[in-house]
Amino acid sequence: MSDPKLREMITGGRFITAPGVFDMISTLVADRMGFPALYVTGYGVSASHLGLPDAGLMTYTDMADRVRRIAEAAETPVIADADTGYGGLLNVRHAVRGYEAAGVSAIQIEDQEFPKKCGHTLGRRVIPLKDMVSKIKVAVDSRSSADFLVIARTDSRTSLGLDEALRRAEAFSEAGADVIFVESPESEQEMRAINAAIDKPTLANMVSGGRTPILPAEELQKLGFAIGIHPALGFLAVGAALKSAYGVLAETGDVKGAALEDFGEFNKLVGFEDVWEFDARWAEI
Repeated sequence: MSDPKLREMITGGRFITAPGVFDMISTLVADRMGFPALYVTGYGVSASHLGLPDAGLMTYTDMADRVRRIAEAAETPVIADADTGYGGLLNVRHAVRGYEAAGVSAIQIEDQEFPKKCGHTLGRRVIPLKDMVSKIKVAVDSRSSADFLVIARTDSRTSLGLDEALRRAEAFSEAGADVIFVESPESEQEMRAINAAIDKPTLANMVSGGRTPILPAEELQKLGFAIGIHPALGFLAVGAALKSAYGVLAETGDVKGAALEDFGEFNKLVGFEDVWEFDARWAEI
């Protein structure tokens, strides 16, 4: 079942800052940081699981398995990327039911053509509005609990302009989406216009190096957003850390000077304390 806390926090006016998680280590770390939600990033999962770009190559099966594992491990409510719903209306129903059964609190579905592309890259094309409206209606109808939120995303801003993005956002809201996500606004003025035009909670995507200004949570909340996701934060940080640590070893043949997590603390992170307790309890049998 979905965790009702995410809906309750949004309804209660709490701003949701959600870091991107993409594997079990990033999930275990972020889950202990006190965030109100975690965001399972399709870009990050595609990169970590397949070593490939976020270009529609992850299947529903690929993503659902990782989403389930993340939701099972995390005590924090989970928002999960589901790309385009992985196909037509029947696929959307299947994805919604699967994500909800996995314990996810919110599913994100976008209006891109298949194969989709990362939301902060060029060349994205969107499906007809009526087709996306049907996907949203199917998603809402397919869930078993209103605590499972449907986040509807439009990628139309970059190729078709802000007015078309706002037209789609309004239609998504009328179709029953719980949260509206206009991808890639290109200025604070556009971000303000989005919230002035939409009567549902909205989501801002903070991608370092992307097309949207990176703003702190306080500023996002002032602009009217309910959720701020940081999908790239984890894998960009890991990429930098690995380059640094592996670079030290490659250049010097030694690991002295590399910035490393304490091995004992990492053992605790992945659950070795439970293993040690179990072994001690049953050692005499």
